[in-house]
Amino acid sequence: MAKWTPQHEAPEPLEGPVVATITGGTILWFVLFLVQLPFYGWFDDHGRAWWVWTCLAGAGLGLIGIWYVRRRDAAIKRSAATTTSTTTTTGETPAAE
Repeated sequence: MAKWTPQHEAPEPLEGPVVATITGGTILWFVLFLVQLPFYGWFDDHGRAWWVWTCLAGAGLGLIGIWYVRRRDAAIKRSAATTTSTTTTTGETPAAE
């Protein structure tokens, strides 16, 4: 079996409204939990109670995700502000990585 080698470079990662996306997903998981909660007895009788708890776990992990992406977004903005202030102060262009 031949070793696979890439034929082209990987594309740059896409940046978008990450905080809004994670927040929307977290809200969706929590709404699904609330919708299923009144039917917990039915889910339990049919061996599907894990559906309810999966939605709650998704909402809980989503809260961690919101915390993470907000801190990441703030760090990216701080880094960009530092780079911009360094460039305007020294008049030099930062080196490309």
